[in-house]
Amino acid sequence: MTAEDMTAGALDATSGLDRTGALRAGLEEYELSEEDLALLGAPDDVLVPEPEEVLPVVAVVGRPNVGKSSFVNRVLGRREAVVQDVPGITRDRVSYPAEWSGQRFTLVDTGGWEKDAAGLDARVAAQAEAAVGLADVVVLVVDAQVGATATDEAVVRLLRRSGKPVVLAANKVDDARGEADAALLWSLGLGEPYPVSSIHGRGTGDLLDAVLAAVPEELVAEHQRPSGLRRVALLGRPNVGKSSLLNKLTASDRVVVDDVAGTTRDPVDEVVELAGREWQFVDTAGIRRRTHQASGVDFYASLRTQAALEKAEVAVVLVDGSETLAEQDVRIISTVVEAGRALVLAVNKWDLLDEERRHYLERELARELVQVPWAPRVNVSARTGRHLERLVPALDVALESWGTRVATGRLNSFLGQVVAEHPHPVRGGRQPRILFATQPSTQPPRFVVFASGFLEAGYRRFLERRLREEFGFEGTPVEIAVRVRERRKR
Repeated sequence: MTAEDMTAGALDATSGLDRTGALRAGLEEYELSEEDLALLGAPDDVLVPEPEEVLPVVAVVGRPNVGKSSFVNRVLGRREAVVQDVPGITRDRVSYPAEWSGQRFTLVDTGGWEKDAAGLDARVAAQAEAAVGLADVVVLVVDAQVGATATDEAVVRLLRRSGKPVVLAANKVDDARGEADAALLWSLGLGEPYPVSSIHGRGTGDLLDAVLAAVPEELVAEHQRPSGLRRVALLGRPNVGKSSLLNKLTASDRVVVDDVAGTTRDPVDEVVELAGREWQFVDTAGIRRRTHQASGVDFYASLRTQAALEKAEVAVVLVDGSETLAEQDVRIISTVVEAGRALVLAVNKWDLLDEERRHYLERELARELVQVPWAPRVNVSARTGRHLERLVPALDVALESWGTRVATGRLNSFLGQVVAEHPHPVRGGRQPRILFATQPSTQPPRFVVFASGFLEAGYRRFLERRLREEFGFEGTPVEIAVRVRERRKR
C-alpha cells in the first residue's frame, strides 16, 4: 500500500467519523428513548462468546422399553427425549447437556439393545454399543418389575468387556414395596442396584450421586478443557440423505440409515474432522410438515429439530437433486432464516443427475429459492462422498459473514450515499428520511435504522440488497429494524 493510499484511507475514515458525529448531533432534535440512547452509545466491537466445555459422558443403555428416555427426561428436568409407550422409539444415540450437584456432564440416550437383533434393530443396537465405547460411565437401566432377562444378562456381558464403570438403575420402583424386586437384581453381578422411578423421580438423586462418583478422577480435569467447535446442523426433508452424509463425514456408521423415511427421530451430535479442523455436526430428524400439524413421535421430533437449530451456528440444508424441489424444502430454508442462522445449501445425489435434470434443477432453484440468493451452494453425493471437501469453504464464508460487523461511520457514509441516489418514495405527501443507522449485534448481522417515518417493506429489501452488494454477507440472513422517531415539540 502506497503512502497516497494510506492518506486517502485516513481521510475516508475521518470523513466517516465526521459524518457520524453530524448525524448523531442531528438526532438530538428527535424524541429518543433511553433504549435508543443506549443503542447509539454502544461501541463498534463485539464480544466473542467463550467456548463451551467438553464434559464427562454418561451413557444410558438397556433393552427396549425399560424407561431409558424417561430416565433421561427426569435427569434433565424436562421432556427432551422422545417418549412413547411403544418399544423402539429411540434409535440413535442422542447427547444432552445435564447437571447434578453443580457438576456438568453429557447425558447420552440410546436405542434399546436386543440380543440377536437383525435389520434396523441390529443397527440400533450397534449405536448403543458405540455409546458404551465413548462413555466415561454407563447407566444400565433394568425394569425391576420384570426382573433380569436374558437380554439384560447379554448387555451385562457387553459392559464387562468394555471395562467401563457401570451403575445399575432398577427402574419402575414406584414405592417401598417395589424395592424387594430391585434387590433381586444383585444377581446381575454389577453391584448395588439403585431403585428409581423415572416417572415420579424417586431415588434418582442417589443414583446420580453414584454416577458422578464413578467418573474416574483423571478424566475430570481432562474434560474441563474448552472445545470451541463450530456447530453445524444438518436439516432437510425425510430420506434426503442427512444421516448418510454424516456417516460419510465421520467415515463410520455413526447414524442409523434405512430406506424407511424418518429413521432419525432425535438430533445426533458428532465431532467431524474436515480440512484439518474439527466441527460439531448435528444430524436432525427430517421435517415432514409444520410442527402444529404433526402428531405423536413426529411432533416431538420436530421440536427437537427446532431446538437443535437454535443451538447451531450454521445450518446445512440438504435437498434431493433427483427430485423436484418441494414446498417443504422451501419451508425448511425459511425456518433457518427465521432462526437467524447462517445457511449453506447442499444439493445431494448430484452424481446421479444427467444433463437434462441438472438444467431443470438450476431453474427450480432460481425460481423457488429467490428469497435466499445469498446462500452458498455445494453439489455433493452423500453416498460416494463426492465434493464433500467443498463444504468447508462454504461453511467458512457463511460463518464469517454471520459474525461480520460494519463500523458505524462506514455504515452511515454508505447509507447516506444510497439514500441520496435512491430516496424513499413519497407517500401521502410525506417522504420518510433516514436519520441514522447502527449495527448493534452480529450472529446474524442486525441493523437498526432511525427514520422520520415508516419505511416500506420494498425499500427495506432494497437497503438489504445494497448492504449485501457493499459488505458481502454471503451465507447469512440480514435483519433490518426501523425505529420511527418524531421531532421534539418546541
